[in-house]
Amino acid sequence: MTETGPVEALEGTTYPARPYRLCREKVNEFISATGDDSDRWTQAAPPGFAAALLFVTAPDLLDDARLSGGIVHGDQTFLWHSPLRLESELEVTGSVDRVRVRGEVAFITFSLTADNDGDRVVEGKSTFLVGGATDLDEVPVGYVDERGRTSTVGTTLPAARSASRADLVRYAAATRDWNPIHWDHDSAVAAGLGGVVVHGLLQSAWLTQVAAAAGDGDRPLASARFRYTSLLRPAQQATIEGDLSGDKLELRLVADGATTVTGRFEVIR
Repeated sequence: MTETGPVEALEGTTYPARPYRLCREKVNEFISATGDDSDRWTQAAPPGFAAALLFVTAPDLLDDARLSGGIVHGDQTFLWHSPLRLESELEVTGSVDRVRVRGEVAFITFSLTADNDGDRVVEGKSTFLVGGATDLDEVPVGYVDERGRTSTVGTTLPAARSASRADLVRYAAATRDWNPIHWDHDSAVAAGLGGVVVHGLLQSAWLTQVAAAAGDGDRPLASARFRYTSLLRPAQQATIEGDLSGDKLELRLVADGATTVTGRFEVIR
């Protein structure tokens, strides 16, 4: 019989539901930290704020004593069932759906739900890589990165995006994503990353802003799926590329010729 280790024992864990008030102050912090449109998001949070909801519950997993080593975000999906209304009272729950171990690295599938008075508002699914030196190319997800595809760059796409180290701290404060690989050099080196890297979810927020601008109302997106394919460093400039036509958008963030994040969106027009 194969002995189950402490990481594998996480599978099936559901962490306690946590209350969260979607207050204007936290949303404004997120908008400022990500460069979103403050004029648009006056009655609801932007879709990218789902990342902050993820980190209402994700620390329960990431701080679990059964984990050891660096932690890297491999991929992420979000589904928006209704707008993220300001001042709504949410109940946020996280659970571990699956754990797979390959060598020194554990691949953990983590689910998020956020409900308002019993009605589903947002749900998400994350892949976290935990353990020794990690390689984003080894993420075992059923998502095909369409590298090499000819892109149609819309004229409304931002020319460039980047984040300083101070920006990373501001984003961490706005979302509670305090993974030290995004602000502490030694922790990032120990995780096999060679130094501090920009949050994958911050890069996702940049793509989400462009996708949301193509949609209508306070719920402009039905779904998004991201894969983190290479690293972005502080102050490194990246451009958003993709095709803005149709209701299903494919966008990517490109830095120095390498795609760092790909995103597929279902837009509500």
